[in-house]
Amino acid sequence: MAGAGVLPGRAAAEARRRGWRVAAFAFEEAQGLAEAADELIPSRITDIQAVLAGLAARRVGAAVFVGKFSKAQVFSQVGRTDEAGRRMAQLGLSDAALGQMVVAALKGIGVEVLDQREFLGPWMITAGTLTARSPSSEEWEEIRAGFGLARHLASWAVGQTVVRARGVTVAVEAAEGTDETIRRGTRLAGPGAVVVKAVAPAHDYRFDVPTIGPATLEAMAAGAASTLAVDSGKLLLVDRNEVIRLADRAGIALVSVDDQS
Repeated sequence: MAGAGVLPGRAAAEARRRGWRVAAFAFEEAQGLAEAADELIPSRITDIQAVLAGLAARRVGAAVFVGKFSKAQVFSQVGRTDEAGRRMAQLGLSDAALGQMVVAALKGIGVEVLDQREFLGPWMITAGTLTARSPSSEEWEEIRAGFGLARHLASWAVGQTVVRARGVTVAVEAAEGTDETIRRGTRLAGPGAVVVKAVAPAHDYRFDVPTIGPATLEAMAAGAASTLAVDSGKLLLVDRNEVIRLADRAGIALVSVDDQS
């Protein structure tokens, strides 16, 4: 079940390497997916019944949801979905509600939803400073305060990212996503903002693996942010070398922090 970005293609390639036959239901454009999958099936969130029928026809036994599924697109198209889609949305459009409905619908046709990390493990971030520059003592103060708030908000499914500057939380993520939160926060804070991204302890990795990549660093550089701190072992780092290059060029400190810190 493929959203946008490079991760669906990487997950498909890893699945095939492990001996799976991969049928990719593509809801968005995903680079490298067609080459990595055995079969590519163009799909739409407005036609869920066709997806369920396609899974059943191929006798699919397991599904992996990988890539970016835009919440804005879900909101804009929910009124145009087929009957199966409307039934799935009846309990709401929160991540938890959608996840429950998807699991129930797929279980009904014998499909198990797998943890994405099984196929994306090589790109998980480990603890430590990844860039040439480490955070300053003042930035560490913002990081610690940011994690206190970000982990709390993530546990309530509000969002995962906060932006802080000069002892003030200037932006909190909701449905807009990390990069838009960074843009909004840096516009308010000006140069030197600290960005913190955390993951809830009970996060469901079957439907989402929090991710940072070049676009994240580009948004930070454009807003003259100084530091990015993330939960170690809980996020994916896409295109590691490019991310570090962008961070070092902009003088941004990128650090992965253990959740006991």
